[in-house]
Amino acid sequence: MSDCLKEKVGEVLLPGDVFSLERKPEKVICGPGLRRNGDEILVCKSGIFRHKHPNMYWIDSQQKRYVPAKGESVIGIVTAKSGDVFKVDVGGSELASLSYLAFEGATKRNRPNVKVGDLVYAQFIIANKDMEPELVCMDSCGRANGMGVFGLGGLLMKVSLGLVRRLLVPQSALVKELEKVFPFEMVVGLNGRVWVKAQSTQHMLVLGNLLEGCENMTAQQRHAVFRRVADSTP
Repeated sequence: MSDCLKEKVGEVLLPGDVFSLERKPEKVICGPGLRRNGDEILVCKSGIFRHKHPNMYWIDSQQKRYVPAKGESVIGIVTAKSGDVFKVDVGGSELASLSYLAFEGATKRNRPNVKVGDLVYAQFIIANKDMEPELVCMDSCGRANGMGVFGLGGLLMKVSLGLVRRLLVPQSALVKELEKVFPFEMVVGLNGRVWVKAQSTQHMLVLGNLLEGCENMTAQQRHAVFRRVADSTP
């Protein structure tokens, strides 16, 4: 693994920066914000250069605009129905399409009950600059696997893509701290949308404010704020 990469961890990088891999280039895994080109790694977006042992590198940015990527799961809003296809707003530069057959058990006779304004948790199967983005609400085995229409009685909010990745990390410390404040359900989309549902509207608004505040708080500040909210919220 290149010593040059290790030296840059924690620094702010800009699009156009290039790193040459000195040895074992096949062992380096590029995450969001980086692109591999032979024995070089190109920086595609500005942000802080991060590393996860043993060989994962990525750019941690506060990007707001989502760019669809194949395989990513997102929260979309159904905006229209065009023939047998639903148009879905995923927060990108254009609407994505979602076929009525892209749901578990859906057939021409058994159509899913999807209405304009519904929230859907779906996955991209097509996402490139030359084609319209396309979503499905089932996995490769034809199972919903948690995808589909949802959102009744909850609150949808928009956060940065960097915060979304922190929420989706396995055993996320941020999620564990939120769970100590009060019980809630949460769905996180890689497009920067988070849906939460708690026992009252007040609790949902508090969760929204806490998530928004997490963007710029240190771990110590977050601990103090969460503890204070847990003690004062009925």
